[in-house]
Amino acid sequence: MRCNWVILALLAGAGLPAAAQNRDALYLQSLAATCANCHGTNGKSADGSAVPSLAGMPQDTMVAQMKAFKAGTRPATIMHQLAKGYSEAQIEQLAGYFAAQKK
Repeated sequence: MRCNWVILALLAGAGLPAAAQNRDALYLQSLAATCANCHGTNGKSADGSAVPSLAGMPQDTMVAQMKAFKAGTRPATIMHQLAKGYSEAQIEQLAGYFAAQKK
């Protein structure tokens, strides 16, 4: 009987990496959702909007622009304030997320 408990414990633990991946994916989706108010769902701005779409933007381009907003070297109405709230890691994560989205 004890052998069955060991097997069950091992099987239950097998899902831990997947659970961590799901947690990380949910975190990233929630982080990206903060951009939706201006840049649209999944980074797709409304047609004709003055606000650029983030979906499909090259990762290095978005990182550079976010860093410029954060440093105050790129003019903005609100992005310079918002960008200061993101860590370097979060900027990289967001840029990767949006680069992976279809335009």
